[in-house]
Amino acid sequence: MKITYIKVLRSCFLISAILLTISAQAKVILPSVFSDNMVLQQKTNAAIWGISEPGKTIEISTTWDHQIYKGNTDENGNWKLVVLTPEYGGPYIITISDGERINLKNVMIGEVWVCSGQSNMEMPLAGWGEVKDYQKEISTAQFPNIRLLQVEKNTSNVKLNDAKVANGGWQSCSPETVAEFSSVAYFFAREIYKKKGIPIGLIHTSWGGTIAEAWTSADKLMEIPDFTKATLEVINPPKDNSGLSLKQKIELWNRRLLEKDAGYNFTNPIWLGPSLDMSTWKTMALPNIWDEAILPNMDGVVWFRKKIIIPQSWAGKDVKLNLGTIDDEDIVFLNGEKIGETKGHDISRVYTIPASAIKIGENALVVRVFDGGGDGGLYGDSNILSLTTETGEKISLDGDWHYKVGLDLKDMEPMPVSADGPNRPTVLFNAMINPFIQFTIRGAIWYQGESNADRAYQYRTLFPAMINDWRKNWNKADFPFYFVQLANYMKPNNEPQSSAWAELRDAQLQTLSLPNTGMAVSIDIGDVKDIHPKNKQDVGYRLALIALAKTYGEKIPYSGPVLLTQKINRKKVTLTFSHTDGGLKSQDGDLKGFALAGEDKKFYWATGIIKGDKIILKSKNVPNPVAVRYAWADNPVCNLYNGAGLPASPFRTDNWEFITFGSK
Repeated sequence: MKITYIKVLRSCFLISAILLTISAQAKVILPSVFSDNMVLQQKTNAAIWGISEPGKTIEISTTWDHQIYKGNTDENGNWKLVVLTPEYGGPYIITISDGERINLKNVMIGEVWVCSGQSNMEMPLAGWGEVKDYQKEISTAQFPNIRLLQVEKNTSNVKLNDAKVANGGWQSCSPETVAEFSSVAYFFAREIYKKKGIPIGLIHTSWGGTIAEAWTSADKLMEIPDFTKATLEVINPPKDNSGLSLKQKIELWNRRLLEKDAGYNFTNPIWLGPSLDMSTWKTMALPNIWDEAILPNMDGVVWFRKKIIIPQSWAGKDVKLNLGTIDDEDIVFLNGEKIGETKGHDISRVYTIPASAIKIGENALVVRVFDGGGDGGLYGDSNILSLTTETGEKISLDGDWHYKVGLDLKDMEPMPVSADGPNRPTVLFNAMINPFIQFTIRGAIWYQGESNADRAYQYRTLFPAMINDWRKNWNKADFPFYFVQLANYMKPNNEPQSSAWAELRDAQLQTLSLPNTGMAVSIDIGDVKDIHPKNKQDVGYRLALIALAKTYGEKIPYSGPVLLTQKINRKKVTLTFSHTDGGLKSQDGDLKGFALAGEDKKFYWATGIIKGDKIILKSKNVPNPVAVRYAWADNPVCNLYNGAGLPASPFRTDNWEFITFGSK
């Protein structure tokens, strides 16, 4: 396989060289990262490169130093020159010539940041996202020295030398240009610019719903056993002799799903009738996410049943059924008759049941839920699950439901995926990162992890590997890499629970062991129902605080409290913290979010008091505590801050096995 890998890479380089030679004309051709309005990194040796005819002399002159830099193209027409950039300022003009001139105008010297990740980095100020106060934010976004480069979505099985960009290249930030740009990136740059007055260049290259391994180079992934096979399949795709389209493959897979679902007999649902034997069914309180404690790490089909009694007063009335939000898909039956179905984890389920489908007295409500990955279940707020009439009469459906697993996806072959989709190893690195690795940058900001949450344990290796991979490719061993810890999301729990999202946050926290990294905690600014919370202002602000402190030397608080030590003395646990600027604070009353466990590994809520930079915890249910967890849930109720108003990161003091351990 190694021989095949090397041959494929050599072939890719040869093809690239041929294409560049064919493309080369008498006039210099520049990659898309070079355009009017661009920003070059200050006080550095900045590379400028492109193609022309073989054997040409290339000259570059700049208006900041009036020097002329010269070089020659190689046999394929490639050239690269390095110019010395001054301290920030501008605007300037860069002239590039091979006998015919190109002028890059309105060029600023400043700080360049790469902004990447998935949808919470991609989320624009307006459009599908609409951040908090978006109309005001757009109307006041008059910052001509903040420059925006929007990279278009693209995938590639091989490394590309250039990227697709929107709007013809760099744009100055204005109300006309900012609306569709990354809100996190914009708010990050705005805060730095207000404090430092340095022109900021933002290269926004992200894609919603994508996995971290897609943003990592093949060379690095080949060093990680979990990704070797999948990476080789990208480099050297297996032949498909089936003759089926992707749509046909998915249809066939869905047919097999029904055949293997114990709730079906071929395509006929069989768990609907009132006389069904329920002796093997268990109960689950809804609304609930089944992955957290009941069916940990289970993806697939779960059937839910509830007996409901309809009063005589509802005779002849249509009824509204509200099931809140369901992850991912549902089909609803009443008394064996299909009521409706919905796909999408963030869509509210509201169905109208006609009067003819309802019986006075006992009715059997059945909901088949399919979860393709990550959390699964009915996860809306309490008191949402209900039946209501037009006159306001209501029957709550909260509480115990019978449930039974119809199919665990571990018993199915993987669902077919597109051969050119983004969620494949290395394809986004190749198309949306590699084109920029010669361009000198200050650092990177990153918001991603939701799509890797069900493999959080694996992320402990993957995420730092990706950071090191980027640094190696940019040939900057420790450039600043600042990232956002996952925000709170989904239904809060009444009792301590396991959580894949908490495990992903812990993997992010552990990544701070890498040099020159920083983490913006967002555990307090998420949304119970929306995986894309509207408050992106605080996200960008908290990232900017890290950069201002660690990159630009400002003496300011930039992190919430971080656990230093745990000391156990009989029934009490004492924790000490760093980053306690202004003292430890509980934002609203008593401390919340702390849980203790003994040797049995069962966690119970703890009470705590603050003494200086310490917190002392105890729990009547844990006479001999050995471990502490804080804010350990999808959407924890927690309130530990420092005096600077920055929240503490979720953490754990145990090293017990993750529920995502071994997930692939």
